[in-house]
Amino acid sequence: MPQNELPLINRKLTLLAACLGFVVVILDVSVVNVATDALRRDLGGSISGLEWVINGYTLTFAAFLLTAGAFGDRFDLRRIFQLGFALFALASFACGASDTLVMLIAARIVQGVGAALIVPSSLALVNRAFPDPAERGRAVSLWAAAGGLSLALGPVVGGVLISQLGWQSIFFVNVPLAAAGIWLIGANAPQAEPRTGPARSFDLPGQFLAVVGLGSLTAAVIEANGLGWSAPLVLACFALFVLAVAGFVVVEGRSADPMLPLALFRSRAFTASSLIGVSVNFSFYGLIFVFSLFFQSVWHYSPIRAGLAFLPMTATIMAANLLSGRLARRHGARPVLIAGSLLAALGYLAMLPAVGTGSYLSIALQLLLAGAGIGLVVPAMTNAMLSAVDPGNVGIASGVLNASRQLGGLIGVAMTGLLVGHATGGGFLTGLRYALVAAAAVLALGALLSAVGIQRARRPVHPAQPHPAQPHPAPLDTNSAALPAN
Repeated sequence: MPQNELPLINRKLTLLAACLGFVVVILDVSVVNVATDALRRDLGGSISGLEWVINGYTLTFAAFLLTAGAFGDRFDLRRIFQLGFALFALASFACGASDTLVMLIAARIVQGVGAALIVPSSLALVNRAFPDPAERGRAVSLWAAAGGLSLALGPVVGGVLISQLGWQSIFFVNVPLAAAGIWLIGANAPQAEPRTGPARSFDLPGQFLAVVGLGSLTAAVIEANGLGWSAPLVLACFALFVLAVAGFVVVEGRSADPMLPLALFRSRAFTASSLIGVSVNFSFYGLIFVFSLFFQSVWHYSPIRAGLAFLPMTATIMAANLLSGRLARRHGARPVLIAGSLLAALGYLAMLPAVGTGSYLSIALQLLLAGAGIGLVVPAMTNAMLSAVDPGNVGIASGVLNASRQLGGLIGVAMTGLLVGHATGGGFLTGLRYALVAAAAVLALGALLSAVGIQRARRPVHPAQPHPAQPHPAPLDTNSAALPAN
């Protein structure tokens, strides 16, 4: 049956399965933060060990996102989605069954590979199931909203599960969800279309160097927490990172079908958007990690209370996501990016005197400000990047944006963990304040990048004006994995 004749129920169930895949992937980014205290109590380990639990997942998720599109270009998207979900489920079960921190970290690394296969293929399946541009736009919006909802509810869901069933339950719950997603896609997703052009090749040297580069940078920053910046292992990891990046640039520049076409970075807006993605996730995930420790270790919150403490911030992000699109259409992406970055930075700086009070109400408004700012930035940043590339590169641009954001989150968790170190009580507060200043500084840099890298809007477009001449958006390809909600 041609895809434009796919029954409505099958299209809706395909969307449901795709949203389910996106939900569990994003959920496992945020839910584990609430489990840090329970993991440290049951499995032992240092701050750096807990960082590896979070960053092991983020590392492989970021490193394999760009290559995941090549799999969808060669094989049936349904099979790629099912393979990713199956791998994710098996790794999730291994996470829940782990009795050592090393075993948990290893399983989280495999989880990240599964996540990298799920996200691009899930969006591409939605794109294929809804050929009509208007229907596709609504479907993609629902897909993005599902990710935003899981981000907002992740700490709360994690807190409830951990309090009632233990930290293992946050991983075991993925197994039945994965089984449902695999069945729904197999039974309802449209058949693969005949290929009209050559399939993308696998850039194995580029992929290898990307993993080595990201892994060595992660190891250097995390291990500096316990060993110090001058330790031989830390210096060796930094040196390996530099060599891997240099090798990656050489390989991608000479490859006929590179994983990451370096010519894209000739666009100032593309480069600026990538770096803004690093800044926003650095500040958000870094502070989520360190505040999870702060709420539970210093203020002695239960896991569920710690999760609820984040809910106003993440809910504000969702509301600001919706407002961002309207503001960007009216004023352009540039002022929205600048205002959002500065608003979030202000929220972080305003927490400095409040974190020592012992009162949640003293930081509630600041959390709302930070969430509103981040929520304004993400959709505007996504649109700015995709507008900076031609339609044929929309997929790879989305993959670059996601990879840069995951890299920012990875570095943010590692750096904020380094700042709080092994301290408790007053020492932890000092490290937390340094982390707040670092996050605000990075967001201010994001505002500067927005000002110099993103072009002014040529002409404001008001919502009341019709758009009869505006072309329909080009279909997203297998690597179109923009994550506007996290």
